[in-house]
Amino acid sequence: MLVIGVTGSIGSGKSTVAAMFARKGAKVIDADAVTRGLLTGTKKCVKKVAKIFPGVILKANRIDRSKLAKIVFSHPRELRKLTNILYPEALKVVRLKLSRYKHESFVVLDVPLLFESGWDKITDTTIVVKAKRLQQLERAVKRLGITRSEALRRLRRQMPLKAKCAMADIVIDNSRSLTQTQHQVDAIIHRLRKRKSS
Repeated sequence: MLVIGVTGSIGSGKSTVAAMFARKGAKVIDADAVTRGLLTGTKKCVKKVAKIFPGVILKANRIDRSKLAKIVFSHPRELRKLTNILYPEALKVVRLKLSRYKHESFVVLDVPLLFESGWDKITDTTIVVKAKRLQQLERAVKRLGITRSEALRRLRRQMPLKAKCAMADIVIDNSRSLTQTQHQVDAIIHRLRKRKSS
């Protein structure tokens, strides 16, 4: 099993790239989906988040994720508080999923905060997906249904894309057509398969 960490900044297209890997047979673990799961029902993360961020609980122990996002993206310290609650618990879930996929050829970890969380240490290869800043903003507004200023605020709270690219083993340019992005993914898979078999 080869574990590939895929990351990027908001609107860069990391989930699009992860989906391309999935269509080629890779198993994908979506860190966002894992953390969303931790914020439902009566899980202990819900109680911790409600205690640190008063007012984010809706009925039936459900977190108002929109309100929570506005809080945590208002200041880096608030985002760190949230990730300190969620990421250790999410890592347990991810490790369990990895153990279930141990006979797979490739497993992709789709993680927004791959380097910031230290999860790059559980990967064999890291990929950063990059795009132009204007594209990132436009995609974030469309996909998340947020304002341009909110998208820009979130972008500024993240590690600069240039810094992520410098830390990555591989960089995918997602600023052109999806066909060109797919070609890059195909080339990477071919290269990784050759590496595995050698």
